[in-house]
Amino acid sequence: MKKNLITLFSILITLSLSAQLKEIPSKEIPEDYGYIVKTGQAAPDFETVLTDGTKLKLSDLKGKVIMLQFTASWCSVCRNEMPHIENEIWLKHKNRDDFALIGIDMDEPLDRVKEFINDIKISYPIALDPGAKIFYSFAAQGAGVTRNIIIDKRGKIVYMTRLFKQEEFDEMKEVIDFLLTTE
Repeated sequence: MKKNLITLFSILITLSLSAQLKEIPSKEIPEDYGYIVKTGQAAPDFETVLTDGTKLKLSDLKGKVIMLQFTASWCSVCRNEMPHIENEIWLKHKNRDDFALIGIDMDEPLDRVKEFINDIKISYPIALDPGAKIFYSFAAQGAGVTRNIIIDKRGKIVYMTRLFKQEEFDEMKEVIDFLLTTE
């Protein structure tokens, strides 16, 4: 518990200083997470279509704190994490003009994705990623889903997760809250 508080405190101090200095915070991401992007760099831009047919371009969301959640219907860890995202992040921030949450389903057809959304009862937007092109602009070939990326209002990556670890998830929520109150 003490270690968790120290880690969270370090992240918040880094974010606070970066907000004051207008620099992007840097957090060391374990090598085995399989990311090809790093904190502090601009998020790769992409275009996609949401399950309701709405077209979306990441760069059009600049000026918002953005959470990208990579998922797939066959992923049991995703199925476990997504209700937490729904209840602890989406429902809390969905009415904010400065926040966007986009789930990105890895290489599945629309009908399967809609069934998945209905099955786990989430209401946040889900985008399609045919061929996993979006996913592989963030993660290495062969890397697995269940990962989240937090992007600040300037379009820089500030936090990344892999799998569902309660401590990391709680830190991510704190980072989102902090960014929404300081940027």
